Amino acid sequence: MNTLQPNLEQSLLNALKSCFGKLDAIENLRPLSGGAVQETWAFEAVAQEQRWPLILRRARGTLRADRAYGISLEGEAALIRAASGESVPVPHVHYVLKPSDQLGDGFIMDLIEGETIPRRILRDASYAVLRQRLAAECGSILAAIHRVRVDGVSGLEARQPRETIERIYQDYLELDAPGPVFELTFRWLFDHMPEDIGELSLIHGDFRNGNLLVGPDHLRSVLDWEGAHYGDPHEDLGYLCMTSWRFGAIDKPVGGFGSREDLYAAYEQAGGVKVDPARAHFWEVAYTLNWGIQCAQMADQFLRGADPSVERGMIGRRRSETELDLLRLLNPGGFNAG
Repeated sequence: MNTLQPNLEQSLLNALKSCFGKLDAIENLRPLSGGAVQETWAFEAVAQEQRWPLILRRARGTLRADRAYGISLEGEAALIRAASGESVPVPHVHYVLKPSDQLGDGFIMDLIEGETIPRRILRDASYAVLRQRLAAECGSILAAIHRVRVDGVSGLEARQPRETIERIYQDYLELDAPGPVFELTFRWLFDHMPEDIGELSLIHGDFRNGNLLVGPDHLRSVLDWEGAHYGDPHEDLGYLCMTSWRFGAIDKPVGGFGSREDLYAAYEQAGGVKVDPARAHFWEVAYTLNWGIQCAQMADQFLRGADPSVERGMIGRRRSETELDLLRLLNPGGFNAG
């Protein structure tokens, strides 16, 4: 999976001595199913009779470093630590990698047991009780995330709605893969642009089924903070309801497991802003379009050989799905059903 793998155990052992003291070994090192830009390793740090189950999260190749914008992995670790201070369920970050560790960019955090695979969360009987309240839990946690304040994180941008849409449009132009549904959606977005807001909130940027680690009892951890920025809190609310993140359970808009009503009520009760459903719908449209553009970018990376993995090629084909979703969303009144 990585050319550094043969030396990975020893490098991890050396790096972790600064926060754990004397360690005897790194054991059970194994790659987990990774994201499109990150790779994730699980392992145990061992000292005499003690064992610490841990996760290494680091950049996969140069794909993250090559992005024109976004926070670094060091910044992501800082955000996770700040979110923990607002009682957001996140892993404890033990260590941020340094150049001298020769492990690339990344950080090491606690391993939290649980499930992230959406289809299991949506179908397994062991999560049946959780599914009934998971939309409300998401609303409460999003309200807490939107209260987080952190300074000094490189690449952590602050964007009003128009700036975000213009960023997405620039990505679309640079891709040079035009399509009539995308063009129509951009016209709709610019025609329905929300007003600027006075105080921007920290936005997770990828809060969805698939980045939520759950147990049968509750949501245990929020993962993947690489898309964080300051913006409109309705962004996260709309993003969570995208059809792509329902994984086939189309009739339950919130992640395939719940209703917007439960999400919004819990969000407001936990101290979030008063929810404007039309504004949340705007962001659902915007991020469905953005996901379609990202799919097209991945197809381009696959075809150019920048990332020849099967995962890239498969995700790249999903552009057509987003075009169908956009046509449904742009239907007048369509956001009131499904």
